[in-house]
Amino acid sequence: MNRLPIACVLAACCLAAASAHADTRETQRENLERYTPYLQDPVDAFPFWNLHKWQLVGPLEVVVWSTIKDAYLVQVRAPCPRLEWARSIAVTSKQSHRVSARFDEVRVGGARCPIERIRPIDLARMAAERERAP
Repeated sequence: MNRLPIACVLAACCLAAASAHADTRETQRENLERYTPYLQDPVDAFPFWNLHKWQLVGPLEVVVWSTIKDAYLVQVRAPCPRLEWARSIAVTSKQSHRVSARFDEVRVGGARCPIERIRPIDLARMAAERERAP
C-alpha cells in the first residue's frame, strides 16, 4: 500500500493547523506588542503603489507593507467583522497613490472598513535592535 498520499494529507493538516494558530487573538496581540515600541506618531497618509504584504494584529488593526522597507499600522473603524477572518485584503488609494486616514479604506470581500488612523513603523530601528539582542 502506498503511504505517500496519507503522509501528504497529514502534512497538509499540520500546515493548516499551524496557519490557523497564527490567526488567534493571542498571537495577534503578541504581534501588535512586538510592533508597539516602534510605532511613530500618526500620519494623515502614506505613499502607496502596491500592497507588498499585510498582517492582522488585532480585530481592527492591520500592519500594511507598502514596500519591503515601509510598514504602517492601519486602524479601521468598527465594525469590521470580516477582517478578523480575512485571507486577503485590499487597500484603497483614492488620492494619487496615497492611502489617507478618513478617506481610504481596507476592503475585505464586499465589506468596506474606513481607515481611522495610520502610524508608521520604524522597521530599521526594529531590525537594528533585533540584531543587537543576544
